[in-house]
Amino acid sequence: MLRRLLRLSKRSFDSLSEQEILALAIGSEEEDARIYLAYADMLRSNYPASAKVFDEMAEVEDTHRRSLIAIYRQRFGERITLIRREHVQGFYERKPDWLRRNLPLEKIRSEAEAMERQAYRFYVEAARRVTDAQTRQLLGDLALAEQGHEDITRMLGDKHTPAEVKAEEDHAARRQLVLTYVQPGLAGLMDGSVSTLAPIFAAAFATQDTWQTFLVGMSASVGAGISMGFTEAAHDDGKISGRGSPIKRGIACGVMTALGGLGHTLPYLIPSFWTATTMAVVIAIFELWAIAFIQNRYMETPFLRAALQVVVGGSLVLGAGILIGNG
Repeated sequence: MLRRLLRLSKRSFDSLSEQEILALAIGSEEEDARIYLAYADMLRSNYPASAKVFDEMAEVEDTHRRSLIAIYRQRFGERITLIRREHVQGFYERKPDWLRRNLPLEKIRSEAEAMERQAYRFYVEAARRVTDAQTRQLLGDLALAEQGHEDITRMLGDKHTPAEVKAEEDHAARRQLVLTYVQPGLAGLMDGSVSTLAPIFAAAFATQDTWQTFLVGMSASVGAGISMGFTEAAHDDGKISGRGSPIKRGIACGVMTALGGLGHTLPYLIPSFWTATTMAVVIAIFELWAIAFIQNRYMETPFLRAALQVVVGGSLVLGAGILIGNG
């Protein structure tokens, strides 16, 4: 309902005058230039070559902005009409700064390419809907300019990020992903999946009560998640190790720890003891194989060795829990 009301408060593109269209184009070029500069600032410390690409892309946008302002000044005077993307229905939108922060390098590259494609398609479609000859010509020129931007993006990328540089930056980006998210998350998943097996199955076979087992598993999983999350965040601020934000690592580790335990805890919401236990065992086995897969995929551990370590170790913990519960 709220979105519908917001849409109704926007102008239709067909209602805009040529002066407003030109003012809209000026504002759009200004905004895109700021976005490219923001990308450059984000990348400068870790990916200087790609940062240079976005610096020059911002210069290109600024050149078009100055050309548009010159045309506007010639036709309509000094005061530029205040109209932005968010004022017009169907106009392509740009994400605010806080949604663009900490994007991975490849995502930033694809966002830039999408920006140019979206701008081109918008101007082409807009030109088709306009009947005034001068306005149609203006929109067509802007469409050609945006289409040219895609070529500029590609040329700047080839100039500043040749294949070997791009490969190095991609490797650095993947390494940072592993250090900040995958490694802490994997440690948490291993801890949550394996360490909770013994208490959960010990409680299950000792009590034969699915609800009590669920409570034990829930408390063990959530407690382990909180403990692992705080431990990961507190023991390394990431400045020297280069492992990234301690908050991100702590969240990744804590959440995956809790999920690892909750996976084989939730089946005990089923009243039937043996049905719940069978399902819990199946889920636990799946979790252990998932850990082996992640180790092989991101940590480059041979799959058979990872499977042997995780599955055998987890099976021993599971067996210990069942023995203790039956003791």
